[in-house]
Amino acid sequence: QGKILEKTGLCSQITFGRYVRQGRKLGVDPKLFIQDLQFNKVPVRVYQPKATSDGQRRGIIFFHGGGWVFGSLDTYEKVCRYISRESESVVVSVQYRLAPEHKYPAAYEDCLNATIHFMKNIELYGVDPANVIVCGDSAGGNLAAAVSQTLAGRSDLPKLRAQILIYPGLQALDFNLPSYHQNRGVPLLFRERAAFFALQYLNGDALHMQEVLEGSHIPPDMRLKYRKWVSPDNIPEKFKVRGVKPLRPTDFIAEVYETVKRFCEPNLCPLLAEDAIVHQLPETFILTCEYDVLRDDGLLYKKRLEDNGVQVTWYHLEDGFHGIISLHDYCGFSFPAGKRGLDSVVNFLKSL
Repeated sequence: QGKILEKTGLCSQITFGRYVRQGRKLGVDPKLFIQDLQFNKVPVRVYQPKATSDGQRRGIIFFHGGGWVFGSLDTYEKVCRYISRESESVVVSVQYRLAPEHKYPAAYEDCLNATIHFMKNIELYGVDPANVIVCGDSAGGNLAAAVSQTLAGRSDLPKLRAQILIYPGLQALDFNLPSYHQNRGVPLLFRERAAFFALQYLNGDALHMQEVLEGSHIPPDMRLKYRKWVSPDNIPEKFKVRGVKPLRPTDFIAEVYETVKRFCEPNLCPLLAEDAIVHQLPETFILTCEYDVLRDDGLLYKKRLEDNGVQVTWYHLEDGFHGIISLHDYCGFSFPAGKRGLDSVVNFLKSL
């Protein structure tokens, strides 16, 4: 529908997508105190349980999904309320700037600045400084991973207790991993749309999308360098049995690489961070879905973390698809797999 409207000149695909995903402001929650604030000029929504607590609560910084292009505080209102209520935690939902109007690193910088502000003013919210967690789904999982890596070496702030990455997108070097082919036409995220969103975030346009999908945007020597981390060889065989037809990258095109070379920056593609950073990362929860083009990004990061001695809790939804968590209690219904996934996040939080 968005493409049709764009071709007729009524509105852009992105404008239409934002309209249908905008969510709505909910009424008062009897169990939560909710307020809209600004953390270092970044809009946030803070959820605090009303019930009395014996001690300080855990704090969760939440970054919403939506391909860096869609999503808002209202879109993820039900998800954040659920996490705050069920885990009895203070949740801070961050409204970072969206692409294509605000290109990389705007979203990353907003999430980092909001997190640092919260950690520096944590006593105002009754949160234990030793129990702060970054959390996000899809593009938000990407941002959570990037923020976690940036803060890993900071000595002037409390260390993050954990990171929660819900079907995160973590690299843009290879759009031909097994999950990209197995699930290329599975809603809510098609293979082509994954590249479209990454390019919108990086450059504010989707030029050279076909070359990126074909793999001609990365120099051979760089592809070889990162093969130790971004390779089907690192994905368990059981995930390759469902119709995988790997494609060989087409010939490298230097002009395309010049426009997308920042894809090799870990703040944009956290899977490419050096081991010296990865081994400092906090305990991690990763949720993946079988029917998701981003499944293998999560599996590859899980292996990298474990290889570097980071404790990982992995939850795989065999019947899940990309975006299923954001559909929790959507228009009065929920997918059972999405509820299981959301509860797995809550159970992990309670274990910390």
